[in-house]
Amino acid sequence: MTRVLICDDRRDVRESLTRAVAAVPAVKHLDCVARADELSIRYSRVRADLVLIGTRRAAPDGLESARLLIAAHPGANVVVFGEPDDIPAIVTAIASGVRGYLRWEASRPEVIAVLAATLARVSIPAPRESSTSGVELSERELQVLHGLSEGKSNGEIGRELSLSGNTIKTHVRSLFGKLGVRDRAQAVAQGFRCGFML
Repeated sequence: MTRVLICDDRRDVRESLTRAVAAVPAVKHLDCVARADELSIRYSRVRADLVLIGTRRAAPDGLESARLLIAAHPGANVVVFGEPDDIPAIVTAIASGVRGYLRWEASRPEVIAVLAATLARVSIPAPRESSTSGVELSERELQVLHGLSEGKSNGEIGRELSLSGNTIKTHVRSLFGKLGVRDRAQAVAQGFRCGFML
């Protein structure tokens, strides 16, 4: 039986996620808490297989809650959700040991796909230019990816690399295609998961 625990202080978000998570066939038990101070207590009680935490709305702070939960329970399987372009939050979350990052406005199929992959305990490849998943990035694409992880704009990355904004856009589109993502936040999260930025 797969157990999922959701932490966010907004009832509508908890209800929306509950509906999406319930669509994953493997999920048999769902539990929700509104505050981070309830999270550790509830996790200790139910030992959820997957924990979903809002980065900004799991009072007092979702990222800190995720970090503390993982520190206390290294086996905790945590996915956080937040703003699509909040690169610092993504970097902090991945560094804390979370398994995935969802955008607030992710569609139900996206939520289901991320949860299903996380519940399958997808392993994280060792850092290299070619990951075990077969993804290969050029040196220039790696440089652009690192720029994205630092929250830099296309213009800022272009100035650092002495390339035009259009050239950077081309590299970003190529990155999205190779990593199978649709935005910068997903690219950074996937880059960490593939081991390109450890």
